[in-house]
Parts: sequence; C-alpha cells; structure tokens
Amino acid sequence: MLKTAVIVEDESKEDEIGLNNTVEVYCEDDEEVETYRIVTSVRGSSLNGLVSIESPLGKALLGHKEGDRVFIKVNDDFGYYVIVKKVIKTQSEDEDHIRSF
Repeated sequence: MLKTAVIVEDESKEDEIGLNNTVEVYCEDDEEVETYRIVTSVRGSSLNGLVSIESPLGKALLGHKEGDRVFIKVNDDFGYYVIVKKVIKTQSEDEDHIRSF
C-alpha cells in the first residue's frame, strides 16, 4: 500500500468537494437525494454514509462544486450521473472509527 500511496490534501476551496466534506447529491437514475461524507479509505463505510476517496463515487466527486453534473464510472460497462446539490464543509470527527478488517 505504501508504494502506491498518494498524498491527498485535506483542504479544499470553500466551494469545492474535498476530504471530510459532507455532500448532498441527486442521483438521476433513482430520482433521490443522498448524503455522504468523503473520507479516507480506512474510514469508509458506505452503510453509514462514509464514502472513501478511492471509491468510484468519492474519486469522481473530489474537486466538484454545487450544481456540477458528475459522471460516476463504476466499471467499463456501467456508470451513472449525479448532480451536486450541496457541499458542507465538515471536518474529521473524533468518533470516526478506522475500519476493522
């Protein structure tokens, strides 16, 4: 893991999605608004709304702004669009737990 490590800045512009930010996205296919927090891979827990920056959704959303329509590429044969509805500047919380493997 260390050989392929990439440093990800935890600070982003005020209007951009970055690490530890909470994001509301409108999923066009499902016609629903969903809320996620973008976290590191060791804190990811999609069932709890914590999306890893290494997941297709997390990777695609980084750096985008409210109103952006973003394509989420799941694999070579499937992807979907979301619209960023809201970016909330949150920080890492003490109760965030590192996933156990």
